[in-house]
Formats: sequence, structure tokens, C-alpha cells
Amino acid sequence: MHRRSGSANDTLLTMDKHTLALISIIGSSLDVLGALYLAYDLLGGEHGPLRTLTRAVTYGALFGAGYGLALGPIFGLASGAAHGITLAWEFSRISRGGPKPGFWLDTAMSAIRGCGFAVGSSFLFGFPFGVTFGLLSTAGQLFAYRIGIRPTVEYKPAIRPRFTRFQLLAAANRTVGYAVTGYVSSLVAQQREHAIAVGLRAGLTIGIVTAISGACTPFIEWMADHLPEKRMGVFGVGLILIGFTLQSVQYWVVLLDGNIR
Repeated sequence: MHRRSGSANDTLLTMDKHTLALISIIGSSLDVLGALYLAYDLLGGEHGPLRTLTRAVTYGALFGAGYGLALGPIFGLASGAAHGITLAWEFSRISRGGPKPGFWLDTAMSAIRGCGFAVGSSFLFGFPFGVTFGLLSTAGQLFAYRIGIRPTVEYKPAIRPRFTRFQLLAAANRTVGYAVTGYVSSLVAQQREHAIAVGLRAGLTIGIVTAISGACTPFIEWMADHLPEKRMGVFGVGLILIGFTLQSVQYWVVLLDGNIR
């Protein structure tokens, strides 16, 4: 959104219609999440659905913000949602003492995150790049799972962030892996002139976000299992208010005679 100069009859505000739609979608999503937090009596329990939702929101926001700052809001939204859903499921499962995941569950988790990367990278670099990036990402993550590199391998909730040697190695592995993935995807999409730059950008972004999220994971897990019920209600009210504010942007643009491109 920006101001325009000109005659008195010119509109003061201009907003892209895709940006406006994205803001409204985010606002509606926050309203739904806020309502779920207010319904704690229905969704509570030490390992109830609301604890899983807390993980999904937190991990989704963490990865979405990290990827979004470096690669744009669409990439951040798509990959953040995919990471939030999968990590919430995996950590909720291990917190309940569930059995070790099998091949098909690992495949499903890898494919969901791969789809998030595919959608985000397709928006940035085109459909051929996105499909290749998503497929290679799925295959790489599945391979890492099968050799023991998974987010839950050092599951240990704590009241403060923690960074271990294993997390450092996992972040380095993803940095190199996604740098190669970005490079190969650029070649497949016939974008050779930007292949190295795109590969480095993708690898460094995903590696850094992985390192930060890995350090924050112990605290997020502790918070998910110890967050007081009343704070959940307050958090729900806050989400609803933020969602309402974002949804109202479209009406303020019209009320102020803004121009929608």
C-alpha cells in the first residue's frame, strides 16, 4: 500500500488485489484459530488436539516468518503451513509416547513439506522449477528420515532454547542439500544464468531457519505441554482481534476511496 501524488481527485491509497486477498485469508485463518483456543473446554487435555494446534501455529509462524523474510510471503505462507502441520503431528506423537514412525508416515510428512516448497518456489521461479524442487525435497527428506535425521530425534522439552551438535549437523546437511536442489531445479527449468545464485539462496535460507528452529524446539515443546488454560483463552482473543483487523483492511481501502490494482 502506498500514497499517490497528483490532483485532488486522485485516489490516496493503492493496493494490489492479490495482497488484499492474502491479508483477508490470513485474517480469516486467525479468527478460526482464535475461536479454537477459546473452545479449550472442548479441545483441552494434556495431549489433546489443542496442544497439537499450539505446536502447528508456533512452528508454522516460525518457519513461515523465516522463509517469508528471505523468499517472500507466498513462499513463507506455503512452506510455513506445511511445516506447522507436519511438525505438530510428529512432536505430538512422540510426546504421547507413540510408536516409531514407519516408512509410509515418513513419506507422508516428507511429501507434505515437499508440496509446501513446491507451491512457494513455483510462485517465485515458475512451475517446472517448483515441481522439481518439491520432488527433490520430498526424496531428500525421506532419505534423511530413513537414516535417522528427523526433527524428533533429540526430543527433550526444556524451559530455554538449546542447540546441539546434532542440530548443527542437520542444519548443515539441509544447507548443502537444498543448495544442490535449487541448482538442479534451475537447470531443469532452463534458468542456468541464475542457477548458482538460486541454489545458494535456497540452501542458506533453509539451513539458517532450520538451525534457529532446532534451537527453539525444546522451549516450544515445553510451552505446548505447560501453557496455562487461561493464557490460551487470552491468546485466542488476541488472534481473533488481529484477524478482525486484517479482514477489515479491504473495507478500509474502499471507505478511503483506495484504488485496487
